[in-house]
Amino acid sequence: MKGIEKITERIVQNAEQEIADITREAKAKAEEITARYEEAARREHREILDRGQAAADERIERLAGVAVLDTRKLELSVKQELLNRAFDTALERIRSLPEKEYGMLLARLAAKASISGKEEVILSREDRLQAGENIVKEANRLIPGGGNLSLAEEARPIKGGLLLRDEDIEINCTFESLIRMLRNEMSAELAEILFG
Repeated sequence: MKGIEKITERIVQNAEQEIADITREAKAKAEEITARYEEAARREHREILDRGQAAADERIERLAGVAVLDTRKLELSVKQELLNRAFDTALERIRSLPEKEYGMLLARLAAKASISGKEEVILSREDRLQAGENIVKEANRLIPGGGNLSLAEEARPIKGGLLLRDEDIEINCTFESLIRMLRNEMSAELAEILFG
């Protein structure tokens, strides 16, 4: 039986050796596969992080651009408000001139704007009541060769200045209109003075 035991022992040893070799090979293949997948996972992880970082950078850049635009809009709005206040203040200063100076201003305005020298002068209700006749008289005196302006019976709801009417034609010399024209002409210059 010694021979059978030796053969059996050798078969067991060979089997154990073969099992060990197969296990070693399987373990090596498993490690190789694991390493490949780990590398692929690391690579994909890096790619995902890179894409995420790129997307975050792009979003930050977009948000920064939007913030810059919003800031410019707000700045422009503030500048526009300051210009509005400047023109409103100018109108108020004109309206608050002493009565005599204010009347002379209206008379000069009427004389300068008159085309035929025969127009009707339309004033605000307040200006008409306070100094209408004097304004027309002074305007007629200022027109070269003398004018023949007359005070209109009607008054208009204007904040100052006047309108000249010759039949169906009206010349708008209200302060609002004059300031609006000045504003269009001077906006760039005033913006440079105020914000340059």
